[in-house]
Amino acid sequence: MSELRKGQVPNLALATAAFAVTFWAWNLIGPLSGSYSRPLGLSPTQTSLLVAIPVVVGALGRIPVGVLADRLGGRRMFAVICFVSIVPVLFVGWSGSYGWLLFWGFLLGIPGTSFAVGIPFVNAWYEPARRGFATGVFGAGMGGTALSSFFTPRLAEEFGRAGVHVLMAAALALMGVIMLGASRDSPAWSPPGSPAGSPGGSAVRASALPGMREAVRIKATWQCAFLYAVTFGGFVAFSTYLPTLLQNVYRFAQTDAGLRTAGFSIAAVLSRPLGGALSDRIGPVRVLFVSLGGTVVMALALALRPPPEVPAGVSFVLMAFFLGLGTGGVFALVARLVEASRVGTVTGLVGAAGGLGGYFPPLVMGVVFTATGAYTVGYLLLAVTALAALTYTRRAFRAL
Repeated sequence: MSELRKGQVPNLALATAAFAVTFWAWNLIGPLSGSYSRPLGLSPTQTSLLVAIPVVVGALGRIPVGVLADRLGGRRMFAVICFVSIVPVLFVGWSGSYGWLLFWGFLLGIPGTSFAVGIPFVNAWYEPARRGFATGVFGAGMGGTALSSFFTPRLAEEFGRAGVHVLMAAALALMGVIMLGASRDSPAWSPPGSPAGSPGGSAVRASALPGMREAVRIKATWQCAFLYAVTFGGFVAFSTYLPTLLQNVYRFAQTDAGLRTAGFSIAAVLSRPLGGALSDRIGPVRVLFVSLGGTVVMALALALRPPPEVPAGVSFVLMAFFLGLGTGGVFALVARLVEASRVGTVTGLVGAAGGLGGYFPPLVMGVVFTATGAYTVGYLLLAVTALAALTYTRRAFRAL
């Protein structure tokens, strides 16, 4: 137990840092969307597809990555993701056509899979009563999107778009080396089907598909997947598409839109650990009530197209706050409903749902804006979806 307590803080800090770096890489296209769309003459729909395309692999890739995290451990998987992500990061920056941007942007989803590594890695370090807090703190690493929104446009002005991607590749390489050298898997962790401390072996690796089938049969997997698709999906959709939305509606420059998107992301980053900590105290279901109810109200407020700066800014920040609370609440719920040895696999499935939840809204927003010249219909769809999730939560988790 003393060894477990001693390693909690440093490994949580390292995992959070790795999550932030990989999420920055995952969100490289969104803050620079204007620099892609203007030279290539892209329509709003084409731009929204380009912004959303990394979410596909970042979402679906979490399923196999979650399984591998259960079996290989978070230390090795974090390093693998960092090193593999270098390739698409570089080639996105060097691409000069829309087709190649879509191809490498698709593979840029790889760093977005790191979430499915960090949740089981962190869970294994903490006792059940503190896992809501621990996963909430780890989840603050999604602040990598805020770092990207704020710094990426400014770095592009200084070093050029390709230079930004080279810097990001170097950061990923450094983070991978740090995770290999400084982090370690919890002594409480062992691959499913193996004694603690065993290397896993081919028999364990062969059990990946049965483990996936077992996770799919768990009712909580699908319940949490739906809720995460709404909360985290909403965050991803806004953090990737908000720079484009702000430029289209309020005519902000690329750097100004990035600054405001960073503020949105920071609000969600700060509220996510709060959601996890409150879940430990009052229960994740109550936290989700607040999150989803607040999302409904703010979506309706944004549908009225409030004027820029204070009214619009407050509305976006509060939206981020409520979505962040919900993301912390969902994984506190996962920790309560799923046994520790299955958390990685379940996290992969739930995380995939969250990523896919963030893939479709930018596409819808692009189509809606092209058709109507406004985003009102998109906001109303968000309000209806959040209300449906709130109603489901109330009925499904009455006993919690």
